[in-house]
Amino acid sequence: MRIDKLLANSGFGTRKEVKKMLKTGVVKVDGVAIKDPKTQVDPDAQTVTVNEDRVEYKEFVYLLMNKPAGYLSATEDEVQETVIDLLQMEDAVCQPFPVGRLDKDTEGLLLLTNDGHLSHQLLSPKKHVPKTYFADILGEVTNEDIESFRRGVELDDGYVTKPAILEILTSGDSSTIHVTITEGKYHQVKRMFESVGKKVTYLKRISMGPISLDEDELKTGEYRELTEDELESLRNAQPIDVTNEQ
Repeated sequence: MRIDKLLANSGFGTRKEVKKMLKTGVVKVDGVAIKDPKTQVDPDAQTVTVNEDRVEYKEFVYLLMNKPAGYLSATEDEVQETVIDLLQMEDAVCQPFPVGRLDKDTEGLLLLTNDGHLSHQLLSPKKHVPKTYFADILGEVTNEDIESFRRGVELDDGYVTKPAILEILTSGDSSTIHVTITEGKYHQVKRMFESVGKKVTYLKRISMGPISLDEDELKTGEYRELTEDELESLRNAQPIDVTNEQ
């Protein structure tokens, strides 16, 4: 990897700014000052320092966020704030992106990474990675709704969803539920309830595959890096067959 790219990706400025810094001789590789921005370095095998401080380079970053309402699940927007605006500079410079989307008004678990392979693996329809949501529903959710979701419901555009697991937590004129889906169509959970004559008034994702949101650990708007065990479990995430769930 070129030294200017490594330093830019590690938060030392733009390529242009890094080139100016290199000319001053403060960047060293294995103790030798490097001034040529095209110099190839191996951050895993060589020691890179800036002003004698070691550069800890990370090729990939894996973040778990408790997304607040009001933020777009996007990398940039000219008008509205995005989840990237919640990141510290040292994480933002790695250019992570959301794995899938949560609606602007939806809260909860959101993964961000710059690992395109893992993102594709988690979002691929063939993988059937489950995503579980908590929701407040205007209207009484019934056992008939559970069966409808288990079979798959027809959305307003004629699309029939894959089977989903619906669990009633409380029921009445308003209800609280958990719902697990294995796909991610636009506003899917909201549209599924609209198809059975009810309205989602609050929505939060609480798990994705084997990763669950711990709100005692992560308050709304906070995030942290995934542990090695969590990352390994995501890579080995297994599909579920919701038609066999009770």
